[in-house]
Amino acid sequence: MTRVETEVEANATPLSLLDEFVLTLLNEESGYFRQVPGWTLNCTVVGAALAELSFLYRIDTDMESLILLDTKVTGDPCLDPILAEIAQEPGQYNAQYWIERLAPKAESIIDRTLDRLVDLRILQHHEGDFWSLARGAWMSGFHTSTEVGTAVEFVKTRISKAIFYNEIPSPRDVVIVCLIDTCDVLRYIFELDEESEQRVEQILKMDLIGRSIATAVSENIASPLLRRSTLTKPIPVVKMRKLLRSKHVRSGNLPALFAELHEKHGSVFEVRIPFQERSIFLAGPEMNHWVHRNGRMYLRARDYFTDFEKVYGGAGLLPALDGADHFRYRKSIQPAYSRTRLEESLEVVYRYARKEMSAWNVGETLPAVTMCRNFVNAQTSPLLASIESQDIIEDLQKFKERALQTHVAKSLPKFMLKTPGMRRRGKTIDEVVDRVQKVHTPAQRAGCPRELVDDLLSMHTSDKQFLPESNLRFVLSTPLLASMYVGDELSFIVYAMLTRPEFYEQIRAEADALFADGDPDVEALTGPGNDISRRFIMECLRMWPTLSMSVRNVMNACVVEGFELEEGVRVFIATTATHYMDDVFPDPFTFDIDRYKAPRKEHLGSTYAPYGLGTHTCMGWRMAELQMLIDLLMIAHYFELEVAPKKYKFKISPFASMSPNKKLKFHIAGKRRELIG
Repeated sequence: MTRVETEVEANATPLSLLDEFVLTLLNEESGYFRQVPGWTLNCTVVGAALAELSFLYRIDTDMESLILLDTKVTGDPCLDPILAEIAQEPGQYNAQYWIERLAPKAESIIDRTLDRLVDLRILQHHEGDFWSLARGAWMSGFHTSTEVGTAVEFVKTRISKAIFYNEIPSPRDVVIVCLIDTCDVLRYIFELDEESEQRVEQILKMDLIGRSIATAVSENIASPLLRRSTLTKPIPVVKMRKLLRSKHVRSGNLPALFAELHEKHGSVFEVRIPFQERSIFLAGPEMNHWVHRNGRMYLRARDYFTDFEKVYGGAGLLPALDGADHFRYRKSIQPAYSRTRLEESLEVVYRYARKEMSAWNVGETLPAVTMCRNFVNAQTSPLLASIESQDIIEDLQKFKERALQTHVAKSLPKFMLKTPGMRRRGKTIDEVVDRVQKVHTPAQRAGCPRELVDDLLSMHTSDKQFLPESNLRFVLSTPLLASMYVGDELSFIVYAMLTRPEFYEQIRAEADALFADGDPDVEALTGPGNDISRRFIMECLRMWPTLSMSVRNVMNACVVEGFELEEGVRVFIATTATHYMDDVFPDPFTFDIDRYKAPRKEHLGSTYAPYGLGTHTCMGWRMAELQMLIDLLMIAHYFELEVAPKKYKFKISPFASMSPNKKLKFHIAGKRRELIG
């Protein structure tokens, strides 16, 4: 079956009431769904499911009771569990009872509905848990409509005809209007005047099923609001003297430290750091899941990043954005950070990797972190910005590290960014901008493959308010600074390989096989020929993620796992604490690459989070993993490396990101073959 035939078949599938209801909540501008309070959303989702069961003649409802008509399964995984639960209940209750009872299951219903809409190619899921309508017009010829448009337009058109043109709505449209009105988002979807609001009131009274469910939903919504003052648990406080005794503090292993604190104090705890504002830490599987799904409604990144923005002379930079602007920005530059873009430029990666490796001389010993950062930057600078920057990259990285330490982590006083050395390093940012502008004229870019800087400059040209010139110093230097994090992770990976001879041999064997007939193509790199190397990298990312946590401020007060997070408080989300929890990754301090094979697959879900979670998940993680794989294979193929000093005791530098400490070096013990190609 061709792709076109598959799409036609998908488009011929009628949408369920749940599908249509979820689609009406989609806000394409923000890339997510309209922010309906959790209990409200849960109730209305269950109401939509009950209404669909009614349309399928499985149940009937009135203002007093819900009656089971038929226990025959529907074949819909969202509806059948609800139908089975109703069938198993010996008593007879009204719709309000069932909405209240089934509301806790709404999240799984939403997940299944979203999966279905993705499978139908109606919705597209983006990194960071954003959503948008799939590309291209979607034939919406369902029921009695013959119009062409998107699925959302199809539903909204029917509803608008009922509201603004007084057409008689179908019973399912009445239910949708009831549910959307109950969610209080109808006024955000349509501009309602006094006359149209009266029409909505008429529609709400048209159908007994819709009225029954809407009434039940509304009554259920009231009680949680009244329970907002319910007593919450006090947040445990971790004393600094006990914290400093942990062996993980001494080793610099923050994920292991947070896992230890989670075991002793639970998923929410406070660390009181002298001379700093109150700091709340969130850790554990439940916290990861909550942050990934709900963080956007309660947490924001802007507050802690404001001072850092000023260092670069900008405002509204991507790391500090939230909401619709954040989604728009990510969507604009996502292609440049995609794995596909790297796959299309493998020749550039191989060529510049060999150029950098040609400077490695047998017998010399190089600082591990600097060596790996430079190795990565040698490839990413031409790949993302079409420039070379090996002569200034170290100054750029040191300036950013100091800016993070002074203005984000606040572990150093601000004047430490204004020393003569830092002022000199800060000038390299302008050097980057100058180099980029010189090679990004229309004539010089003609016929060149598009890269990240092209996308950024196009965004600036098309909307100077959204991406002003004042932000270019930061955004044009960012591609180079990405090599800092990828390089740090690569230094962990190379160290792990050199200290585990059994894996070193297997990785080298995979590398030699892949490069035996020349540089491997995309098919070879993504095939089974590098299974050991790929899983080896995944285990390194688990044990030593460069980004161990994220920082946010609470913008809307909320209660999580029984703990109240007050508006304005700063939270540290220890996303990688789960990497060292025995019930998630058994025997977590053991290096075990079989964790990622079936049937174990311990990395699935939000507990494996080396790239962050939620809306600020790293956009380029797939590109980074492929680049690290290529770099590891090339190092193993061309060189013999050793850890220096031989008695090196492994320690981690935890700030501003995790990396091996400065004492780790790599000794070039030998060259296995000439760098040809």
